[in-house]
Amino acid sequence: MKESENIGKFTGRRVVIIGDLVADQFLNGTISRVSREAPVFILRHDQTETRPGAAANTAANVASLGGEAVLVGVVGNDANGAELIGSLKGSVSTDSIAFDANFTTTTKCRVLAGQHYAARQQVIRIDYENSGAIGEVTSKALRDHLASAGASADAIVVSDYGCGVVTPMLFEQAKAIATKREIPLIVDSRFSLGEFSGATSATPNQDEVEQILGDGFTESDCEKLCETLGLEALLVTRGNKGMLLIEPGNSPFSIDAIGSSEPVDVTGAGDTVIAAYALGLASGLSFAEAARIANHAGSIVVMKKGTATVSADELRRSIDDNSTELYTAAVTD
Repeated sequence: MKESENIGKFTGRRVVIIGDLVADQFLNGTISRVSREAPVFILRHDQTETRPGAAANTAANVASLGGEAVLVGVVGNDANGAELIGSLKGSVSTDSIAFDANFTTTTKCRVLAGQHYAARQQVIRIDYENSGAIGEVTSKALRDHLASAGASADAIVVSDYGCGVVTPMLFEQAKAIATKREIPLIVDSRFSLGEFSGATSATPNQDEVEQILGDGFTESDCEKLCETLGLEALLVTRGNKGMLLIEPGNSPFSIDAIGSSEPVDVTGAGDTVIAAYALGLASGLSFAEAARIANHAGSIVVMKKGTATVSADELRRSIDDNSTELYTAAVTD
């Protein structure tokens, strides 16, 4: 069977994504003149587009790849929260999203500027973040939503961007559900991977691993980290150097990057990777098979501008077009 045929197994796989929901906004404007008030350009606003970011982007990618995405998270009763929910309608189940009047929807506004008929370039990013802890009423709502959604899940993804949604209690609940249902639990944590032990797998990028192991970490260090976290597999994404898959008892598995070594935009690439990886594991693929597919998905999305998704057809084409690529086990020191 061709490897690309595995993509067909994604259809209907139910993936529950728990985590921080971010409204990724892209404010496009045209530089019109220099201000009289200060030596700065005046940007005339053209349009603002809101796309799903962080855990919401993972859910959007699960849906675009043919899976059934159920999103568990929280937004504020604010305009950015409404825009984020609107960007997900029709593709991702939003019934398990809690609304909290005391919560500010995390928003990352990227200002893109350029002159007439010229490409827009990002000049600044403005972040709006929630400063307070999530209240007990909302926390209970999240636990209830997770219990309901997890009862029919084929995989659970924890997407922790440090915004306070993924508490130790919520993670332990996800772990208990995954254990009971014998489904994969995959973790992506921006700052706190060491606090999420006992999952099936994790997908940190190189920077996140360096936060734990320090610069110049080795494959042996990654093997120890995998063991320390009690994972069945650790998938380290390394940008244009590809991926490194660690499975206890097996030699480290190095996967070369696909396509161009110069990405257009890496925004949200990790969300796409974990979406494809989770769907692969939910479909019964091995860690290596799921990682190879995720590698293709990541290589596609970094060639798109802004927070983006990958379709099942794009993924099939990438796999078929690169069917002769070699994946070699890395030699351990």
